[in-house]
Amino acid sequence: MSVDTRRAAPEVATDDRARVRRVGRGALFLVMVGVAVVMLYPFWVMVVDSLKSENQFLSGHGFSWASWRTLTSTIPIAQEVVSSTIICAVSILLILLVGLPAGFAFAKLKFRASGVIFLAIVSAMMVPLQAILMPEFVNITRLGLTGGYTGAVLVYAALGTPFSVFLFATYFRGVPDELIEAGIVDGLGYVGALWRLVVPIAIPAIATVTVLQFIQIWDDLLVGLLFIQNTSERPITVGLAVLAAGRTTSIPALMAGSLVSALPAMMVYLIFQRYLVKGLTMGIDR
Repeated sequence: MSVDTRRAAPEVATDDRARVRRVGRGALFLVMVGVAVVMLYPFWVMVVDSLKSENQFLSGHGFSWASWRTLTSTIPIAQEVVSSTIICAVSILLILLVGLPAGFAFAKLKFRASGVIFLAIVSAMMVPLQAILMPEFVNITRLGLTGGYTGAVLVYAALGTPFSVFLFATYFRGVPDELIEAGIVDGLGYVGALWRLVVPIAIPAIATVTVLQFIQIWDDLLVGLLFIQNTSERPITVGLAVLAAGRTTSIPALMAGSLVSALPAMMVYLIFQRYLVKGLTMGIDR
């Protein structure tokens, strides 16, 4: 009888641990559902209000496409989406072209004062945008680059490059030195080893920089408002600000424009979510 009791004790303990794990998973699931509801509720309100006319919004009943017709007749929404896409694409391309080789150099090449220079570049991440916006505006204006995309693209590239250098340097430090040495022995050199050996395995880091910079640039208002003075090339955030600054602001039309502005960033995040999570946790994995 005592033998059976001793045998039953581990089974009871195992059942208790399994029960605790199930309760923990259930509680975590409920918490995540609550967080999801809180995060998605504003988006749901945006969708619902964008499908109402002004009178329907005030009364709280009915649905129509009047707000979308008001939006397209008030601002050139399609042209502004194209402008935002061009600005994001060119800015991110410059950030990657500078950040990739710079991060590789700081991670794998030994040169004098590399630590000090790297610290100075990383310190630039701590400078708030508002502190350098007006000096940058003066400099860009003196160069005559405030008419179109060029000034905004240069500012976005300068703001995003320190983060990309830091992230790529962190990632490339985990790449085996033997891989680089093998490429050099085969005659690739450091440049060939970077573009032919290291870049193909740095997709998570590239995706992380691309997604984070895309969201930041796409949602920014200040740079586009100051540095793009040509109304035909303004991004969508500036168009929505102009729409909201009118004498009579249509809330449903503003919700429709906000929905158009939010969807690209959400789609980019959802598409590259797997790479983004891997890129952000690469320091933990290594």
